[in-house]
Amino acid sequence: MFEINLHGKIALITGVTSGIGLGTAKMLAKAGCAIAGCGMEEEDSVAAKSFVAAIEAAQVPVFYSQTDLTKPSEMEGFVKEVLKKYNGGIDILVSNAGKNFFKGADCEETEWQENMDLNLSTHWRLAKLCKPYLELSEGLVIIMTSNHASATIPGCFPYNVSKTALTGLVRSLAIEWGPKIRTVGLAPGFIDTPGNQDWFDSFQEPEKEKQRTINLHPVKRLGTPEEIGGWCVFLASKYAAFASGTTYLIDGGRSALMQDPY
Repeated sequence: MFEINLHGKIALITGVTSGIGLGTAKMLAKAGCAIAGCGMEEEDSVAAKSFVAAIEAAQVPVFYSQTDLTKPSEMEGFVKEVLKKYNGGIDILVSNAGKNFFKGADCEETEWQENMDLNLSTHWRLAKLCKPYLELSEGLVIIMTSNHASATIPGCFPYNVSKTALTGLVRSLAIEWGPKIRTVGLAPGFIDTPGNQDWFDSFQEPEKEKQRTINLHPVKRLGTPEEIGGWCVFLASKYAAFASGTTYLIDGGRSALMQDPY
């Protein structure tokens, strides 16, 4: 029987109060992982409480901390709290937090720096902080990149660059930290998170003979955060023990449709 059981594992996940981070936390919890998550929302916010409740429903330990990852002191404090909560253990790091900067190549220097700090530097800093504990457990780093890493989307210049750079970070960490630590990237595309419905709906073409409009997307629906979380569960399992140093593009066929090179 093909079965994935991650009981006894501890997963640290960033950006857990919505979207892919929340979906990933739910799926790893269902597989048995204890979950430590952070986000920008306060601990008593509706979003944070919903996250905690979702993980508690899976009957595994859960911890949440409001953390601004662009502030190294807060990041360090979060990791220390996780280690205290879970007796010095981290087995899986899902470095997910980030946001799009809808700016072109004429963006301001401050916008460029803000983007690079959040969407690139924080992933490197967090991985370094977790490295000693991941080495002990021969653990896994999953870095959430984007289909922006494989397709230059106009009006998202700094975001495109940082997400492309993350694929290089994945390769470098896999080489330098292996074999003790595996490092992989996930590049989701049309996932059911804010803004993606408009992109999905843009793949329309008139079908004149039937006087209707059809969507050209191969799967014809958005993916779910839980489906991305399922990939994380698989990558953390023994069945993916050979996976390291590459970024998996998961976009339901969008790249095939647009013929993006990867």
